[in-house]
Amino acid sequence: MRYAWMDEYLLGKAGVTKDFQKDWNWIRYQIGGKMFAALCMNGENEPCYITVKLEPTEGDFLRQQYEDIIPGYYMNKTHWNSIIVDGEVPDDLLKDLLDKSYQLVLGGFSKKKQQEILSVDVNNRISCCGTDCGTCSYFETMCKGCSASLGRVFHAPEGQACPIYECSVNKSKLKDCGECCDVPCAIWKKTKDPSLSEEEFLLNIQERVARLKKE
Repeated sequence: MRYAWMDEYLLGKAGVTKDFQKDWNWIRYQIGGKMFAALCMNGENEPCYITVKLEPTEGDFLRQQYEDIIPGYYMNKTHWNSIIVDGEVPDDLLKDLLDKSYQLVLGGFSKKKQQEILSVDVNNRISCCGTDCGTCSYFETMCKGCSASLGRVFHAPEGQACPIYECSVNKSKLKDCGECCDVPCAIWKKTKDPSLSEEEFLLNIQERVARLKKE
């Protein structure tokens, strides 16, 4: 894909998470649980469209200027627009459109909610394996997260640290797995979330490694 920088660029924004929507074969980027961008795959699981939200007048103008910007793929075609991934839309323009989509969706929240989303201390949420604990439904209820609990998270054996934390932090004395030359290692693969498919798990690993390397 031409815009290979997009994933790292979007995950670097405050409060952004991503997931894989299997039914639509999309990778969704979300803020506060609402999608602001999507990477759409074709039948061969190759990227074909990048979908963003824009003000209707700007979206209409851009469609007239660029043949590679079309009405939103399987979305509301007034507010959403899709960019062909192998087209001629300049990288700087795409970054601008991604920024505007992010701000539009963020702006749809109340001021209080926006502050909550943007003021989260990301460093306390990121585990040693690159997982964003803030996206977990157990976070701050039955689990304080990897860093705060010294690896003794809810899914670890009682009284023990998660195997990944035990290896990277306790045994190897690393800050996180991002400092290890073997990441992702066999321990990562043995700690697969059973609720994830193999495809979702591979995507999850890629996301975690990218987050660690960015840090």
